[in-house]
Amino acid sequence: MIRFRLADRSPGFIATAALLAVLCLLQLVCLWRAPPAWSPERISVSLKPGESLTLGAAELAAPQADSAHLALRRGADGSWWASNVSAGKQVLLQRDGVDRRMGSTALRAGQSFRIGAARFDVADAGTNQLAFSGPGATWRYDGATLYRNGSAQPACPEAGLAARAVALWNRAMPRALTVARALTFGGNLYCGNRLGIAFVDGASATIARARDGLLLSGAAERAPLTISSAAGAFDLARSAETLAGVQTLVAGHTRLGVRIDDGVLHLLPQRHVALYPEAQALLPAQVTWQWKKRGLWTLPGGRAWSVALGLCVLLAVAAAMHWQRGAWPFTRDTGRAVRAAAGASALLAIAGVTALLFQRSGSAPGVAWSMLLAWAALWGCLLVPARLTLATAAGVLLLAVGLLAQLDMGFGGAESAALRHFQKSVALLAVGLGIGAHLRLRQRAAAGTPALPQTSLEWVLALFALAALAALLMQVVFGDETGVFDLQPVEFAKLALTALTAHCLAIGLGWHADMPEQSSPARRWLRLAAPVLLFAALLGLALVQVDDYSPLILLLVWCMAMALAWALATRTHAATAALFGVACMAAGGVAWLRGAGVAEVAQWGFYADRFLVWLDPAQHPHTGQQLLLAARAIAEGAWWGADNVLGLGSMGQPGGSALHIPAVQDDFAPSFFLNRHGLLGALALWALQALFLVGLLQTAARAFGASERTRDFRLAWLWRFRCFALCGGAAFVLGHFLLSWGTNLAIFPIMGQPMSFLSAGGSHLLFFICPLLAFSAISAQSIEENQPCRSTSNMKSWAR
Repeated sequence: MIRFRLADRSPGFIATAALLAVLCLLQLVCLWRAPPAWSPERISVSLKPGESLTLGAAELAAPQADSAHLALRRGADGSWWASNVSAGKQVLLQRDGVDRRMGSTALRAGQSFRIGAARFDVADAGTNQLAFSGPGATWRYDGATLYRNGSAQPACPEAGLAARAVALWNRAMPRALTVARALTFGGNLYCGNRLGIAFVDGASATIARARDGLLLSGAAERAPLTISSAAGAFDLARSAETLAGVQTLVAGHTRLGVRIDDGVLHLLPQRHVALYPEAQALLPAQVTWQWKKRGLWTLPGGRAWSVALGLCVLLAVAAAMHWQRGAWPFTRDTGRAVRAAAGASALLAIAGVTALLFQRSGSAPGVAWSMLLAWAALWGCLLVPARLTLATAAGVLLLAVGLLAQLDMGFGGAESAALRHFQKSVALLAVGLGIGAHLRLRQRAAAGTPALPQTSLEWVLALFALAALAALLMQVVFGDETGVFDLQPVEFAKLALTALTAHCLAIGLGWHADMPEQSSPARRWLRLAAPVLLFAALLGLALVQVDDYSPLILLLVWCMAMALAWALATRTHAATAALFGVACMAAGGVAWLRGAGVAEVAQWGFYADRFLVWLDPAQHPHTGQQLLLAARAIAEGAWWGADNVLGLGSMGQPGGSALHIPAVQDDFAPSFFLNRHGLLGALALWALQALFLVGLLQTAARAFGASERTRDFRLAWLWRFRCFALCGGAAFVLGHFLLSWGTNLAIFPIMGQPMSFLSAGGSHLLFFICPLLAFSAISAQSIEENQPCRSTSNMKSWAR
């Protein structure tokens, strides 16, 4: 049994525990004050044969759908048909697990399609390639490159270096390795993947690669798209499709299951469903709703329980087998407190995986259960039997603040999916913090045993880098700028880049002047520069795949920070002064950009649209709505928050205009925080973020001091590795802080980077923040264990 006595704890631990208790209490207040919310569990539509009905946002409980979005018609034989009547939004239909846009079709040989006055005849059509003829040319398209009369078209005039590189890649590589690029019809230019048509707007129709082949789609509001064949002609955008065999449909991001029973169409809302304060709504006579109330303590049912139970049983059996074989990392000689904490951390990680499975199956438990899991993760990280460090204390409090903001944001939203960001963050934190606590306890149990040999660790780092490169390649081939398979491999790659760079710097600084030289210093450093490969891959991903320059800025901040760490470690004062000079020049450059003219910036061509929106958002109200809405939300927050009591009076209540900011849960979470808690709350958050960075650098400095005191080369390398790894992690976190605050406060142009700890960045939490917290705690623990001057009584008091 673990005994926790406050008298044996440091004042820092007591203060951290008190602040964490207050934040948990505020989460409970937010839960208690949340108003009741109702949503339709089933939408039933009854039509007689031959009748039709148009449904929109009000009837479908779809907040982002148009007022007239989906037209339903019942045929004379009783069959159900649907068509999209929205001018600017699509409807997706799912059959056999594959989503397909309504108003899109796979072309067949012998068909023809007409866009405006231009007619195209399909000569050959397959799942991977399409050949057709049009006005004055023959065309071939493979999902990546458009060929005119057998030759690829030249690049468009405004195409940047990234687009040209992708085009060359697609021409040289096999189809399986090409990057999907859509073919667009319309406009006045024949270039790239554009097929120009006179008097037709650009992108009036597209052919793009999909899971079931190459699909032709049109935009009815731009130009009519007609398909002709031996059976007749029809307007593709307005064509009706049968609902027979359809499993789900998506209208305005709201996913609805489709069931047809006894001549009645039942739509079952699943995601992004509108919430109502009362169980009543004005509906047509043919539409009825079956209501359900949002439950805070509901438990999932169906197959989700069996899947979760099976996972828990498998993990428990595997742990028991490891225990019997002696492979468990904690021997029986280890204290009861450590063994009990090890079991608790393993259960915490299993609970996090189970929560993720529940959410992926669409049957997430009530938010109250997620809040309890969040408390278990935060307190489990804080109460690990070890000395509490500044970085761990500040990190736990930052996580609690972020979860409080996401919970408040979720209850303030007007749709059912508003709380999914909080629940996903909680599940990922339970997994990450549970594994981190387990590793910390394993390190404590293995104190005094030989560490992993340097050669073995080098192989681990090499495999780590290969896995990161493979993940980046998967994103380039199968994903887009949002990631691949709901993950962001770039976060994993940043961690691998930090570890590899730390290893190379630790090895490079191990050479001394009195050691025999086998090669020149330049060649030695070049041989050690393995992270350059990963660095080049990150640059390629930022330039080619992601339509955003923020990764470049983040990497530049990291490079300067690592160069500064090397300069301080080697006491190269000239390099240190030069780096500070470059930083001052960068700050001056930002100030100069603020005063530069719009016309001058427009001539650069490097993301000129982003800079123009930043300099004059009022002239770009559509693309600049993030900046405009964020500025309005921050102005409403002022010093004391929108409710004038630092957000305490509005917890759990509707979020107001701040929730209308696009990507408010990710890139613009600081704007919501400033609106809710005011500038005074933001100052407290800034202080906490500064303490976290100071804690990381403090542990890094102590590790470097330990490397200089030891006479063992291997131990010295290990201490230097920990030092530079912590510096690299702190540099990336600092970069996220700078870019996120700068974007929200309009200091920088809009850059899509989440705020560490505050934003709902799942991959950033799991793949970067949690490993950084665990590594920092393990490094500090190793420093304490290797200080012989500490007394045994002090070590016992830290472990209690």
